[in-house]
Amino acid sequence: MKVLCIGHSSWDMTVPVDDYPIENTKYRFNEKYQMGGGPASNAAYLLGKWGIDTVIATVVGSDDFGTKIKKEFQDLNMSTDYIETTYDKDTSFSFILINKKNGNRTVFNVATEHPMLKKYNYEFTPDIILTDGHDYGASQNAISKNPNAISVIDAGRITPELLELCKYVKYIVCSKGFAETVTNLKFDYNNPQSLVNIYNKLQNKYPNSIIVVTLEEHGALYQSGNQIKIMPGLKCDAIDTTGAGDIFHGAFVYGLANNFDIDKTITLANIAAGLSVQKMGSRLSMPTLSEVLDYYSKKMNINNQVPETTTAK
Repeated sequence: MKVLCIGHSSWDMTVPVDDYPIENTKYRFNEKYQMGGGPASNAAYLLGKWGIDTVIATVVGSDDFGTKIKKEFQDLNMSTDYIETTYDKDTSFSFILINKKNGNRTVFNVATEHPMLKKYNYEFTPDIILTDGHDYGASQNAISKNPNAISVIDAGRITPELLELCKYVKYIVCSKGFAETVTNLKFDYNNPQSLVNIYNKLQNKYPNSIIVVTLEEHGALYQSGNQIKIMPGLKCDAIDTTGAGDIFHGAFVYGLANNFDIDKTITLANIAAGLSVQKMGSRLSMPTLSEVLDYYSKKMNINNQVPETTTAK
C-alpha cells in the first residue's frame, strides 16, 4: 500500500503563553517547541511514523528550515525524493501562540505565497492520494492520472481551487468551518436536526463523495449505512490543539490503507487527534500507533460501544 500526500509544508515555532499578548509590550519566553508542520506534511509524517509506505510531495526553501523538514522525514526512513527545493522563496514559517488556560492556538503564518510543485511525475503508482488543496495543479494531475487510487482531501480553508478539487475526490474530510461556509448553515449541537441538515446539504453538493466533518471536541459527523452519526471525540483537557486536524486526516488514511470500516476508521482518527492535543507541538504530540490501538481496545470498549446516532437519513 503506497500513499502519496500532496500539499503544504512549513516550519513551526510554538510558544505557550499565560495570556494573549498586549499590543506595544515586550515579552520574554523561555519555553518553545520547533518542528515541521503543514496539513499534508503532518499527515504524511504520522503515516510514516505508523509504518505506512508514504511519500510527501511538497516544496521547501533552500534554507535551514527546509533542510530540517527533510531531515525529519529522513529520520523516519521516508523518501524525500519528491520534496522540491525552491531558491526563490523561503520555507513557510508559522509562529504559534498557545494559551495555557484553554489550549487554544493563534497562528501567524509568514509567507508571501506558497510555491507550487513543478514535477508531476512519480516513479510509483499510489494506492491512496491525500491532498490538502494547497497545490491544485499537482493534486488534480495526480488524481486524474491515478483513477484507481483512493483520493482524500483535507478541506479546511476555502478557496476556489479546493472547492473544485472536492468534485473529484472520493473522501471529503472537512472542518466544521468549511461545512458551515459551504452550506451557509450553522451547527447547533442542541438541535441534532441542524447537523443532519448540514450533512445532507453537503452530500447533495458533492453526491459522488463520502463526507466526514470534523467537529473539534465534539468528534466527527459522518454516514454509516443509512444513518448519519456523530462519533464522539475524546473527553480531555486540551493543552495544544495545533495539528490535531492533520493528525485526524493521517489516521483516517491509515484506516483506509488497512481496509477498516468507516466506524473504526473514524474512531481511530478521533483517538489519535484526542491524544495529540494533550501534549505540546504538532509532530511532537503525535501518538504512536500502539498507543492509539491500545486506547481503542482497552479504554473505548469498542466491542460494546454504539456510536451516537443523530438520526436516520
